[in-house]
Amino acid sequence: QVLLVESGGGLVQAGGSLRLSCAASGRTFSMNVMAWFRQAPGKERDFIAAVSVGGAGAHIHDAVKGRFTVSRDITKNTVYLQMNSLQPEDTAVYYCAASSGRWSFRANEYDYWGQGTQVIVSS
Repeated sequence: QVLLVESGGGLVQAGGSLRLSCAASGRTFSMNVMAWFRQAPGKERDFIAAVSVGGAGAHIHDAVKGRFTVSRDITKNTVYLQMNSLQPEDTAVYYCAASSGRWSFRANEYDYWGQGTQVIVSS
């Protein structure tokens, strides 16, 4: 079992920045990829970014490329999502996920999920 705990969400004005963190514990050796998804009210859970735990590979959705970056600290079993130039449409609950397989933009291919952290961007 892997436990994922997100933090760093909150209320920010448009144009501002936030950094989300996701700390993993438990059977972290089984993780190969960690990812971020977000879900706005009434919408599906959408892929944002993924990063390989052991290597240097990272994937960013085109919708946030240039504004969001994903990184990880292996020594802390933590993945980060740096979000800059935030806009009201970025308002959502942001979820961290982990997979023992290859990276994917499909939520159902991830084995573990955090509880989510709310991000609200005011105009």
